[in-house]
Amino acid sequence: MLYDHLLIRYGELTTKGANRAEMEQLLERNVRRALSGWPEVKVTRSQQRIVVQLNGAPVDAALQKLQQVFGISSISPVAVAPLDLAAIQRTAVEVAKRELMDKSTFKVEARRGYKEFPLDSPALQKAVGAAVLRALPHIRVDVHHPDVVIEVDVRKSAAYLYPSRVPGLGGFPVGMSGKGLVLLSGGIDSPVAAWKAMKRGLELELVHFHSFPFTSERAQQKVEDLAAILTTWGGPMPLHLVSVTAIQAEIQRCAPEGLRTILLRRMMVRIASRIAEEVGAGALITGDSLGQVASQTLSALNAVDRVTEHTILRPLIAEDKLEIIELAKRMGTYEISILPFDDCCSLFAPKHPKTNPKLRDLERAESRMDVDGLVAEAVRSREQKLVGTDEGPRAGTTYR
Repeated sequence: MLYDHLLIRYGELTTKGANRAEMEQLLERNVRRALSGWPEVKVTRSQQRIVVQLNGAPVDAALQKLQQVFGISSISPVAVAPLDLAAIQRTAVEVAKRELMDKSTFKVEARRGYKEFPLDSPALQKAVGAAVLRALPHIRVDVHHPDVVIEVDVRKSAAYLYPSRVPGLGGFPVGMSGKGLVLLSGGIDSPVAAWKAMKRGLELELVHFHSFPFTSERAQQKVEDLAAILTTWGGPMPLHLVSVTAIQAEIQRCAPEGLRTILLRRMMVRIASRIAEEVGAGALITGDSLGQVASQTLSALNAVDRVTEHTILRPLIAEDKLEIIELAKRMGTYEISILPFDDCCSLFAPKHPKTNPKLRDLERAESRMDVDGLVAEAVRSREQKLVGTDEGPRAGTTYR
């Protein structure tokens, strides 16, 4: 097989100075995890590149897995030649014969990452181009608009030749920026917010709030399926399942209808903050988008922020709903998110929610509730599952 290696490049990581080596190690780990289904694959790192030796593993399937790894800017299936000009020329001819069967123009672009190689980049380009022209006299060089660009990347261990670059996701490797706890509903927005948080390097745990028996097992399965999709980018994730049935009953008893949604969200954030402390998460992540619903006005968001010392990250805060939907479709979560199973928020939503809640009114209602006791019991009685294990997306193994 001509292309039995993959060459992985990374973008933003190269700007991170003294921390770059640690970030590269983290990306290498994530690449290994993505390709763990093929034990024959070998992954090495050298000179700001990661090289995957496929050893017979399928190229297209491996590419698809790597396109779900944050931190990769591009990937190329490559042919490998030893650091010898004649060998590089022979390999270039093989690449040209494969790629130029129905095309007529090409050019060579060379870069010499290994400076001890005797030819500089322009000389290498000329030598390789001349060899291709001798072997294929019916084609010609076009430096401006070629049908095929044959790239030659000379590294310390070998020369890599390739005709294409497959775009990666970019961003940072998952785990580079610490850990965050996502408040995952069954809706469209929060899975997209989780995806964006992973792109900036956050390792994730997930928390979902339910109201059994008022919400169904199918609603919970919907959330577990969304979580399973997220694990294709971030690896296995703990999912904390928290009942807020008793809390909602107290809110209904103690507060006017218009405040109930914000009071519930304040309780959810308190609970999430306690869980975040337990698991070492430095931030909470929500799918809030400014002004999208009544609970996402500036006043409402401010009221929610007051109950926690954790940073609340809102990756979608300025996103248009159509933009969020488009990304959800590309992620594969949209069709699951729109399944008609009510969550705890929609079941108890007031007909006329307050869009400009006053903090004193919220605190007055909460003074009638045993806030600390309700939070402590919700945290204590939660169920925990690990989603994205080898058993499959629905296995969700309990780990506490």
